[in-house]
This record gives sequence, C-alpha cells and structure tokens, in this order.
Amino acid sequence: MERRIARFNAKITFQKNTPYEDQYKNQRLRWEDVFTCHAYASTYTGEESEGEVTYENRVVTFETRYCSELKDVTSTGYRILFDGDAYDIEYVDHMNYQNQILRFKAKREVRPHE
Repeated sequence: MERRIARFNAKITFQKNTPYEDQYKNQRLRWEDVFTCHAYASTYTGEESEGEVTYENRVVTFETRYCSELKDVTSTGYRILFDGDAYDIEYVDHMNYQNQILRFKAKREVRPHE
C-alpha cells in the first residue's frame, strides 16, 4: 500500500449537481465542490471518431484512497475537476469493497465553445 500512495500526485475536486432556487423562485441546478483530494490519474485514452482520436473524447481513470467523503459518489450527479477540465463519471469501482482504493472512470465534458 505504501508504494501506491506515492502515486497519488494529481489534485482533483469532486463536484455534486445540487438544486437551488433562483431569485424568481425557479428551480435550477449548479455544481458545488464537495471534496478535494489527491489521486492517481492514468494515462489519457481516447475514443476514435472517424479514424482519429479527438481531444473531446479523452477518458481518464482516477484512483483515490478510500474515505467516507467519497464512499457515496455515484456516476449520476457527480463530476471531477482535473487539470482545468470537467470529467463526467462513467462508473465507480469500489475495488472489491476492501475500503482501500476507489477507482473512477471519467470522460471529459465537451464544452459548448469547442
């Protein structure tokens, strides 16, 4: 375990999509920071689109130490901020429920201006 902890050198922030009421009493959603920690971010992988890997198709796998703040994170309603980009969580792997490592596979969000 000691050797694996040294790999967690990427700072990431988990965000949750939470509802709120605006000034006109409309129900809206916004991303709020939930927890920031260090993680291991795997090498970027990409999906091919018409024979080429495009930037907006980046997929990253993050590994974090297990903690109570992250045990309830799911693929719906949460995302990860990393290196200036937002990543939608595709799935969460609890690594055999040993309460040591959590793995998150996430795909980069495509922003409207791209």
